[in-house]
Amino acid sequence: MKSQLKSLMIATVAAIGVAAATPAVQAMQKNIVETAVEAGKFTTLAKALGAAGLVDTLKGKGPFTVFAPTDEAFAKLPEGTVETLLKPENKDKLTAILTYHVVPGEVKAADVVKLQEAATVNGEKVKVKADGGSVMINDAKVTATDIAASNGVIHVIDKVILPPKS
Repeated sequence: MKSQLKSLMIATVAAIGVAAATPAVQAMQKNIVETAVEAGKFTTLAKALGAAGLVDTLKGKGPFTVFAPTDEAFAKLPEGTVETLLKPENKDKLTAILTYHVVPGEVKAADVVKLQEAATVNGEKVKVKADGGSVMINDAKVTATDIAASNGVIHVIDKVILPPKS
């Protein structure tokens, strides 16, 4: 009887431990897209990723580093720009812009500040400037760093960065 009671207590404590750890484990299992959507301030980015056909890519293995513009950042673009970019006939241009926000590999904030530039997935480079406590990616300020996802990391920026014109 004592043995059965002891086994039951051990099983109960183990179950409580697993139940308590489950939300943290699930949070780390969210990919970049799921993490951004859950944050609630990247709805325009999520729509754009869908229109460009990049959702599955950014849900993939990675790792990726995403410089993610917020909804407020997209709102700073000239009126009608986002709507125009979301049209099917502008998919290539939208894809070029979005892939300019993605760096292959996982580059954490501690590493970003050591860089002067970074090669993006679209083949162009972004300028990186660390000055005191702030970091700029081209002319966008990094406002939050090291948001962990299962397949990389997100750094939040306050502007949409545009690739150089060809």
